Amino acid sequence: METLAREDGPRPDPEVVDQVALARLYGEPLFKLPTDLYIPPDALEVFLDAFEGPLDLLLYLIRKQNFNILDIPLASVTRQYLDYVDQIRRHNLELASEYLLMAAMLIEIKSRMLLPPKKTADGAEPEDPRAELVRRLIEYERIKLAAAGLDRVPVLGRDFQRAQVHIEQSLQPRWPEVNADDLRVAWADILQRARLNQHHTISREQLSVREHMSIVLRRLQGRRFVEFHELFEPSRGSAVLVVTFIAMLELSREHLLEVTQAEAFAPIYVRLAYTPA
Repeated sequence: METLAREDGPRPDPEVVDQVALARLYGEPLFKLPTDLYIPPDALEVFLDAFEGPLDLLLYLIRKQNFNILDIPLASVTRQYLDYVDQIRRHNLELASEYLLMAAMLIEIKSRMLLPPKKTADGAEPEDPRAELVRRLIEYERIKLAAAGLDRVPVLGRDFQRAQVHIEQSLQPRWPEVNADDLRVAWADILQRARLNQHHTISREQLSVREHMSIVLRRLQGRRFVEFHELFEPSRGSAVLVVTFIAMLELSREHLLEVTQAEAFAPIYVRLAYTPA
């Protein structure tokens, strides 16, 4: 009784000169195809027409031969349908079961058409046995066309890619613009402070808008930002406040000063307008 010696470790590749291995089988190089290789006859199958169900196949047969869907020649269509079902039944019995149900329905409709029609209880003409099938085919075709239309819509990742562009932010801060509501709220706050500092001295004072425009400009000279309320003097009364506010609006309209705000609900600042050299 012979005993085969078993070596530890991987087996060395056989020495082959000027030849490249076709493949590796379990780690071993394969230099020629085995003579006893068996390939089943159904190992490779090519399906030229793929249908999504019995209605899809039936609609294909009708449209291919330009049949009127409202007047289907059931004998011809059923014969072609059964030929296709017979082909798929040889390879996939589970898939053929769904198609066989539709084939039975076609045969049943054809048999009803061969029988003499029976009138209804009210004497009306009976409904065409093909009517329900026609309704299902029309509804299926409508959904199929809608799905094809949706499939033609460009899809992210399939038809196009999202472009990403990096935009460098400017180093110069951009202050939010002050709208009319912000000015109104700030002005109401100034008026409220003026009422707290009212004097009961009655006097007549000549006020000039141009003069107060010059006063505002002088206060802003050499200063980067001034808070809105600092430009007013509540102790001088409401009349002076009104003229000062009108003077600021005139200066803003003439682009001689800028009204800025760091963020929403933040304090309002006033500064001289920047004029490039």
